[in-house]
Amino acid sequence: MTEQKNQIKLSADFIKANSPFKGKVNFAVITYKDPSFLKDYKIVKRIKYSDIPPAFNADEDSPGEFIYAQTKNGKKNFYILNGHLNFYSGYKMREAAHPVYVLNELGVKNVIVVDESGYLNPRFKTGGVALVYDHINLMGDNPLIGENDSSIGTRFPDMSEPYDEKWYNNITALLRDKKFEYYPSVYLGVTGPETETEAECRFYREIGADVMGYALVPENIAMVHAGMKCAAFCMLTRELVADRLIEISPEDKNKNRANAEKAFAPILAELVALAK
Repeated sequence: MTEQKNQIKLSADFIKANSPFKGKVNFAVITYKDPSFLKDYKIVKRIKYSDIPPAFNADEDSPGEFIYAQTKNGKKNFYILNGHLNFYSGYKMREAAHPVYVLNELGVKNVIVVDESGYLNPRFKTGGVALVYDHINLMGDNPLIGENDSSIGTRFPDMSEPYDEKWYNNITALLRDKKFEYYPSVYLGVTGPETETEAECRFYREIGADVMGYALVPENIAMVHAGMKCAAFCMLTRELVADRLIEISPEDKNKNRANAEKAFAPILAELVALAK
């Protein structure tokens, strides 16, 4: 057994041993820390990332937690990973992707990722919601570099469909039915945590990116590697359109995030209820 697989099993065995659920859980949500839509679900139990051996280390900027959650009616059990392990916080790429592999070891095959992003596309609006259909990796690294454990995934996973097309089409049909305004998007993954220059924003847009963030790409690569299905949404909190850059206060950024979360919450609740 490789060291990576050993660490995955240690984390998964701990989560199983502490689980209040009976039976298999095959769905999870990975999100940035403490979004307002968490109140829409029953929180059955929480475990701090730092209490899960061996690689769920706490992010000192935003310590995360593993949540055993249920829909309000109690009919569906699922997991919520409340907080990304961000590359910019000093984690190695494999550490950032470790929670994904743990979910896979637990039997989870379908994951919705919620990220906070800036937008490069001038047609988008602050406080809006993007639905990701593809991405560009400019992080200079990825979680598959190094020894490959074939029991986890193939050495060269096919990234031609990183966000499951059938699931994406089902989501877009739901959004149209709900008359929900959303932005189909190509996501650009960069390291952060500094904000972007005018030249960078212009370049990012010219190479085809619509939104930009720090967390989604390594998580998605790990999901594809492990044979999991991924859907991803971005809460748009700041404008990154070249020649229109302005400094945004933390208060305004939080307000934009809150507006996006409020609009998105009922959509996520329905997707959770429908998840198989």
